Amino acid sequence: MNGNRRTLLGLALLGAVDPVLAAVPFSSGGRNDKLDRELSAIVQDPACELASLSVLAIRKGKLAYEGQFGRRWIGNAASPDSAPDLPANRDTLYRIASISKMMTTLGLMRLVEDGKADLDADVSGYLGFTLRNPHYPDRAITLRHLLTHTSSLRDEAGYSFPAGTALREFVVPGSRLHAEGKMWAKNAGPGEYFTYCNLGWGVIGTLMERVTGKRFDRLMQGLLLQPLGLTAGYYVAGLPAAALANLATLYRKRTLDTEVWDAAGSWIAQVDEVRTRPPAPAPGIERYVIGENATPFSPTGGLRISARDMGAVMLMLMNDGVHAGRRILAKETLERMFARQWTADGKGGNGDTLNGFFNCWGLGNAQFPAKAGLRLVEGAFDAVGHLGDAYGLRSTFAFDRKRKNGMIVLIGGSSSDPGHHKGRYSALARFEERVLTSMFEHAIAGQG
Repeated sequence: MNGNRRTLLGLALLGAVDPVLAAVPFSSGGRNDKLDRELSAIVQDPACELASLSVLAIRKGKLAYEGQFGRRWIGNAASPDSAPDLPANRDTLYRIASISKMMTTLGLMRLVEDGKADLDADVSGYLGFTLRNPHYPDRAITLRHLLTHTSSLRDEAGYSFPAGTALREFVVPGSRLHAEGKMWAKNAGPGEYFTYCNLGWGVIGTLMERVTGKRFDRLMQGLLLQPLGLTAGYYVAGLPAAALANLATLYRKRTLDTEVWDAAGSWIAQVDEVRTRPPAPAPGIERYVIGENATPFSPTGGLRISARDMGAVMLMLMNDGVHAGRRILAKETLERMFARQWTADGKGGNGDTLNGFFNCWGLGNAQFPAKAGLRLVEGAFDAVGHLGDAYGLRSTFAFDRKRKNGMIVLIGGSSSDPGHHKGRYSALARFEERVLTSMFEHAIAGQG
């Protein structure tokens, strides 16, 4: 977003939210006391307390439930000068982690529709340099490969770089930052093997800049966020003042520089602690060159947005790409995007499921068939969407396209290691399963 217009535009967007949502329709879903109690109990469970929780459920294309619990900002109780805690509310924004990839994909698909990019073309032609796995130099890498995590890129050498660093200096063999080339798989070429890769979305964001000539965060405002009337952004320092004041700090009861947890200790801010420290501009932003490296804006995980505004995105997808009477994406584009591209063979021969998290994939979206070991809830919820996990946040954006049922979950951090709270029927943490299944039972399946 243009810094000179930030305040004016931010106020305009904030003023536009309720009329836009009412038009789609997105009126209040009413209260659900039993669900309120269950979710509140999960948040306060001493076995694993949650810093905050913001959720939304859609049933048959209409808002069925939304609720917020816990605190978006937690003061230091040991300090007499500490400001009071701030509760999460309907419009609290969260850094939604990897669900950002799906939102980035929606922007990319608009460019594909406009003929600015082709899913099956060699991305080298868009990037302005040759992108090749040096172990498979004769194989082109395409957007389809990047979107399905089959590009043969890997995260082992990193996936985020400061402004002023050209991405080609990292990925091109022999370049300044290529070093040992750990960003390239040796055992599988493009299109052969699924390995979840954040770096791929840095490439996608950079490509989007190259074909449009616009900085990634501002580009996504024009492609997706503003057309939907959302108060959201990939650049925290560019958010309007009202949004910053309502941004959730992400917490863990874990130190920042180690992985030592203390469930009986204090909450420790991990990211977006903007109440006491206003966000600084991205390092080196004055040296930013459009089309060289979009990772400072984190196309892979950096979107700040509320559950309610994510609900507007979900409704647009349920309505075949139409929002408030305006077409955002063609129905055919969404069919293409959500068509199954990769399915784990169950033997590890065609991909790494990361202990069961990734089993089926579309273009920039995970898929969760209602089958044992693959499902998100204890019920008939055949979903597509995305999960997120970073800096304490755990997030879910999942919907059943056929039935127009969907759920959004944003968890602002946990008091103990989620890995110690294994799920009973999925790869999720048990507290995530409890939230999702409770929502499904009481806001979707249990309704008349």
